[in-house]
Amino acid sequence: MDSWPWDNASRLGHGCLEFKNNVFGPESLEFDNEGRGPYAGLADGSIARWMGQSLGWETFAVVTPNWSEKACSRGVDSTTHKQWKSELKCGRPLGLRFDQKTGDLYIADAYHGLLVVGPNGGMNHFFILLEGEATGRLLRYDIPTKTTHVVLEGLSFPNGVQLSKDQSFLLLTETTNCRIMRYVLEGSKRGTLELVLNLPGFPDNIRINDKGQFWVAIDCCRTSVQEVFVNNPWIRNLYFRLPIPMRYLARMAGMRMYTMIVLLNENGKIVDSLEDKKGEVMKLVSEVKEFKGKLWIGTVANNYIATLPYPL
Repeated sequence: MDSWPWDNASRLGHGCLEFKNNVFGPESLEFDNEGRGPYAGLADGSIARWMGQSLGWETFAVVTPNWSEKACSRGVDSTTHKQWKSELKCGRPLGLRFDQKTGDLYIADAYHGLLVVGPNGGMNHFFILLEGEATGRLLRYDIPTKTTHVVLEGLSFPNGVQLSKDQSFLLLTETTNCRIMRYVLEGSKRGTLELVLNLPGFPDNIRINDKGQFWVAIDCCRTSVQEVFVNNPWIRNLYFRLPIPMRYLARMAGMRMYTMIVLLNENGKIVDSLEDKKGEVMKLVSEVKEFKGKLWIGTVANNYIATLPYPL
C-alpha cells in the first residue's frame, strides 16, 4: 500500500469523546428526519436516542420482546465478555437506517435479522427477515411485496452496504478481503460486481453523506502475515488449525490496531483519509456518520461516541 495517502498528522486524534460510559458499544449511529439524535444501536440489544442535555438518553426501541433492563443491561460491562451469553436473548443491533419519508427505523440485528420500528419506537415492530446462515450474501428486500431475494453469493464477510445517491449502484465492504466492491444496479453494466479499492486494513460499515460521498470505517492495518492469509485462504485455514491456543496464534499473526476513516467520491477515489495512530480518541471504529458539520464515529467495543468537526 505504498501509494496510500497516509495521514501523518493523525488528525483523527483531535476528536472528542462524548457520552463516555453513557452509551455502551454504539456500533451504528443515525439521525431522524427531524434532525433528532443521535440514535445508537447498543451492545445490550437496545436502540437509544439522545434527547438533549436536560433529558439525556432514552431507550427508543428494542429488537425482541425478551428484552428487559434487568436481563440485558450491564452498563459498562455490556462491551465485555459478560454480555456474550445474553446476546442471543437480548439481540445486538449492528445497523440503523431511517426511511426519511415515513420516519420508520430499519434495524439490522446480528441475531434477530432485519426489523423495522415506527417513528415512535417502542416494541411495535415486525420482522422482515431472519437470516441465520453464516454465508457471505447480499440480500434485497422489496417493501411492496414483502419478499426477499438473493442478489450476490460467495462474498467474504460483507460487513457494510450503502446505495449511491442516485441509486444506480451500491458499495459494499468485504472485511475479510480488506476491500470495497461496487455492484451496478443500472445501465449497460447492470448486475456486475467490480473492485473499487483495496484497503490497508479491515473495513466495517460504510455511510453516505449529503454530497453523495462515502465514509468507510477501517481498523488498520494489515501485517505481512495477514496479507498472506488474505491472498491464500488455505494457508489461513491451516494456520488456525495448529494445536496452539488461539490467543497466541492471533498475537503472532497480528499487531496493535488503530482507527482509520476514509472518504471516497462516487467514483471510488480517495477524497480524504484520517487516522488516530496512537489510539488517543477512537479504537475499534465501526461507523462514521457525517451530520451538520460533524463526524459521529461509532465503536462496537467501547463505551462512548467520538466526534470531530468536519471539514477540518
